[in-house]
Amino acid sequence: MEIAQSAGATLSHYPHPSAEGRFGEALSIDVAHLGNRSADRQLLVISGTHGQEGYAGSAAQVGWLLSSESEIALTDVGVLLVHGLNPYGFSHGSRTTENNVDLNRNFVDHTRPYPENPGYEKLHHALTPAVWSRDSFDSVSGAEAEFIETEGVDALFNALVAGQYSHPDGLMFGGNRREWSNFMLERILGDHIGGASKVAFIEWHTGIGDYGKPFFLSFNDPQSEEMRQAALWWGPDVANARPHGMTRPAYRGLVFYGVQAFLPNARVAGAVIEFGTRGPEAGAVAMRQDRWLRFHGEAVSTEMQTLLWADLRDSLNPASYLWRQAVVDHGVVLTRAALCGLARW
Repeated sequence: MEIAQSAGATLSHYPHPSAEGRFGEALSIDVAHLGNRSADRQLLVISGTHGQEGYAGSAAQVGWLLSSESEIALTDVGVLLVHGLNPYGFSHGSRTTENNVDLNRNFVDHTRPYPENPGYEKLHHALTPAVWSRDSFDSVSGAEAEFIETEGVDALFNALVAGQYSHPDGLMFGGNRREWSNFMLERILGDHIGGASKVAFIEWHTGIGDYGKPFFLSFNDPQSEEMRQAALWWGPDVANARPHGMTRPAYRGLVFYGVQAFLPNARVAGAVIEFGTRGPEAGAVAMRQDRWLRFHGEAVSTEMQTLLWADLRDSLNPASYLWRQAVVDHGVVLTRAALCGLARW
């Protein structure tokens, strides 16, 4: 936060009331606002929705703050940086919250029946083994191959990542109530940019796309003015992206939908921006590995736990200097493009 303060930001902290960090430390969502707080146009940049991906998102935010690009006169626009939206997952190196909830599937209407995911129901048992072994990997591969044979590869991808609301101990669990971070995001937006009429949105993630390169997932209507704006900022690929070359899944409960709901008087344009890592299998294996370590990790030695956690972190935040520098470089350029585009919108 010292870097944000040095850049002239106003700082705010939203402490978690109960969860602790990996080393017993207090947890909070940290927020920095630069520029004109009352401007109609605001850029919103979020990191750490999936905690273990927060390292790259944090680096992209800090990189922009340290760049000369962050020194432009922010007289007609503001920039709101939300750092570590899922502070528990960020500290513990986990995708999910303290309740094993995938925060990026939690922004549904919890007063209504939850969306069903029959494909996940068929796969849940195979995806959540009690033992981390070659045999369990083979069981997953067999179950997925059987599923593809009858339903197809796009249906498998949808089953795995769309979100599910029936298995609290499973993968991509969207929760059975609003998470603390969900409530806090609503409060943060109301506190800082509630009066905005146009909002540019960036949410940093990792795991999809080519190694070290950005991949865009926009959830604006394809024919909307918001989508047109995002394509002007970042190029036409924003509107046509197919994750891992497959049909876009029917994602539920995304943070983006929450932002739209929490800012009902604003037009929100932008995208989740991913940085590719190990390839198509990285995310799927990482989710299973993360979940297994949470529920069964104590069954193996401390040395094995350390190895698996290190491997998990590297799968979504490669140690390579080249990868990390690419994240920072792209992060600065893409943030600048959104900010300049927003000023012209």
